[in-house]
Amino acid sequence: MTGSTLDLEREKELLQRARDGDEEAFREIVSSHQRQVAATVMGMLGNCPEAEDVGQEVFIQFFRSLHRFRGEARIATYLTRIALNLAVNELRRRKKEKQMLAAGAEGLFMSSTTSLEEKKDSRRLLQQALQQLDSRFREVIVLRFLNGYSSEETARILKLPLGTVLSRLARAQMKLREILLPLMGKEP
Repeated sequence: MTGSTLDLEREKELLQRARDGDEEAFREIVSSHQRQVAATVMGMLGNCPEAEDVGQEVFIQFFRSLHRFRGEARIATYLTRIALNLAVNELRRRKKEKQMLAAGAEGLFMSSTTSLEEKKDSRRLLQQALQQLDSRFREVIVLRFLNGYSSEETARILKLPLGTVLSRLARAQMKLREILLPLMGKEP
C-alpha cells in the first residue's frame, strides 16, 4: 500500500509542475501523501509533539530535494524513506539525550566519590579495551563516542553506509562490554 491516491501519470505530472515552481502541484502531492507520512512517523515515534515536527520536516526535505529526485521510485516510497530516516534520527537524539543525562549524573556521582587515581584507572582500562577491538570496530567507537561525531558524520568519514556504521557500533559496544567487565573484575 502506497498510501497515495495518485496514479503514476498524475504523479509524474505533479512532480514536474512542482519542480517548475507550481505551489498548487506541490500542495496536491503533500495532501495525497500526508496520511501515509503521518502513519509512518507516528508508528516510529508514537503520538508525541515531535511526530508532527518530523512529519513537517519530511515534506520540507522533499521540497528541497525535488530537483534531485530522479523519480526511479514512487513519491510515496521516497517520502517513506525520508520519514523513516528522520524518525530514526529523532529516536537517536532522544537516546543520546538520555545517555548524556545519565552520563552527567554518573559524572557528578563519580566526581564526588571516585578518586583521581580511580578515574585514571578507568581511562586506562578503556584504552586497553579499545586496543583489543578489531580496527573496524575501534574506528566507529573513536569517531562516534570519543570524537563526538554523529552516526551520519561517521558514515561519511569512513565512506560506509549508515547501516554498516550502526551495526559496527552495536557490535563494538557489545565487544567492549565483554572486554571491560573481566578487566574490572566483574562477570560478563
